[in-house]
Amino acid sequence: MKAVVFYEHGGIDKLTYADMEKPKISPYEVLVKVKACALNHLDIWVRQGLPGVEIPMPHILGSDSVGEVAEVGIEVKNFRPGDRVIIAPGVRCRKCVYCITNNDSMCNSFKIMGFQVQGGYAEFARAHVDNIIPVSNKLSFEEWASIPLVFLTAWHMLITRGQLKPGENVLIHAAGSGIGSAAIQIARLAGARVITTARGEEKLEKAKQLGADEVVDYSKENYAEKVKLITNNKGVDLIFEHIGPDTWEKNLQCLAKGGRMVVCGATSGPTSTIDIRFLFMKQNTIIGCYMGSKKELLDVLNLVELGRLKPVIDSIFPLKEASAAHQKMLERENFGKIVLKIHDTGCSH
Repeated sequence: MKAVVFYEHGGIDKLTYADMEKPKISPYEVLVKVKACALNHLDIWVRQGLPGVEIPMPHILGSDSVGEVAEVGIEVKNFRPGDRVIIAPGVRCRKCVYCITNNDSMCNSFKIMGFQVQGGYAEFARAHVDNIIPVSNKLSFEEWASIPLVFLTAWHMLITRGQLKPGENVLIHAAGSGIGSAAIQIARLAGARVITTARGEEKLEKAKQLGADEVVDYSKENYAEKVKLITNNKGVDLIFEHIGPDTWEKNLQCLAKGGRMVVCGATSGPTSTIDIRFLFMKQNTIIGCYMGSKKELLDVLNLVELGRLKPVIDSIFPLKEASAAHQKMLERENFGKIVLKIHDTGCSH
């Protein structure tokens, strides 16, 4: 099968379009003919290498895989070839107390497709039947691929961990990112007042169309001062943080007394310096978040089926142009998801 792989950590030049052996499945696994796979910033971090984390080599990236069932293991009874499916990105043990209570990402053996296990930058991908979720034909394969990781993580952050309530003020960074565009919709659905940051008029307008109430161009304005102005110096009740050191210091200035900051990423770097006095004097809470559970993903997919949440696609590349897709993501000019189309040479980037 054709796949995009890398044999050692490094830059975009390490990505190789190559022939790889098609995965063999066990009795409880499903082989999926991948039709589309979305990019995530996780792909860049994994390619570059994370300290102390070993991954299988050669490695295939891709956490958001969608396609059709190609083969099923002899013990798989509820799927058959041709079914349209999503591969849930979180791999869990299904037996521990965390998995049983729908806290999958707390499982000691929790892994993510395309990270600790092989992913979907390939013509075929395999997964345990527990990770296979049927989807309708209401959306294209590319649209379905734009949903799992970002919408699941945003839901876990805002609803499950952040406990966002109707009428609260929420600050969402980077409206143009895949997770930012998902978070705006979820926060709006929760009945919150949404304040978001982005760079450039085009992105700000698109953020408004998704449901943002207030938009701030962080390249032209001090967003901390603007947030204080918007909230009459109260600050926001919740901050959706996935940027890192570029935003942490100002974030604490933006939080209201008793406010919460949910954190899932570090796009601008892994370390940050904060003024601890803001934290304890305002009795703020910082909450770490790591993806989410299969149950949460099913809740999200149901809302997508109902049309309450919608995928946002920036551009589509053929699989063999994965390097160009990575470069586009690094340039941070996209609004929404960047998707690889598999088993099709067409593209629309």
